Amino acid sequence: MAKKVVASLQKGGGKEHTKVIKMIKSEKTGSYSFKQEIVHNDKVKDWFTKS
Repeated sequence: MAKKVVASLQKGGGKEHTKVIKMIKSEKTGSYSFKQEIVHNDKVKDWFTKS
């Protein structure tokens, strides 16, 4: 699935977007999960501080 998303972003304005991945620790179990999203290059720092 990720290959399909990345391949479709390479056409046209895809270079203006970045796939960001953040590791989040669960308070309840102590296990880690990953949150990923595709955001505009200008909003990468905001995404990491927000989420």
